[in-house]
Amino acid sequence: MLRTLLLLAPLLASGVPGPSLPGLRASVPGRPASAPSPSGDSVVVFLVRHAEKSDDGSKDPPLTAAGRARAARLARVLADVGLTAVYSTDYRRTRATAEPAARAAALDVRTYDPKRPADLASRLRSTAGRYLVVGHSNTVPELVRALGGDPGPDMSEAEYDRLYVVSIGGTGVTTLRLHYGERSGGGTMGHPAGAGARAQATQG
Repeated sequence: MLRTLLLLAPLLASGVPGPSLPGLRASVPGRPASAPSPSGDSVVVFLVRHAEKSDDGSKDPPLTAAGRARAARLARVLADVGLTAVYSTDYRRTRATAEPAARAAALDVRTYDPKRPADLASRLRSTAGRYLVVGHSNTVPELVRALGGDPGPDMSEAEYDRLYVVSIGGTGVTTLRLHYGERSGGGTMGHPAGAGARAQATQG
């Protein structure tokens, strides 16, 4: 399904309504690239916040059972996209969210500094590939913005199901805002599990 969305991204960005997509709802704001993209194939970056974390009072909590289930779901969602590399901040909850997808793609999880989004954005934009980046509610939108994408509404502390797909090609940047797995509180584009949804597009 995600591969279908990627193929549809240019059509959606042109403002043409897409087909019904079971269990997903997408918004696709187009925006001009702020820097030249690599020659050859495009750069596609998948960005998520870490999955549900335990409320154990520590500064570095692990995932809950629901969080581990969401991380496994993320690996299934990305199973056929051909990930090139997986990046995570250096926390238990983010690494644990990234690890199932990394294992499925036979990749190691690389760590990055969430306080320096421009550095990671520059690294990703410089080499064609498909990347997963796991961060936090306050850092993922900033990284989307650093990539030239449109992060949309703020991400609340209760929201765990937002999945960005930022595609950087020769003509600009396209941002898909999706939701995956069980619906979490605070989501701005709610979707009943398993229900059909129509992809929507706006042009920036």
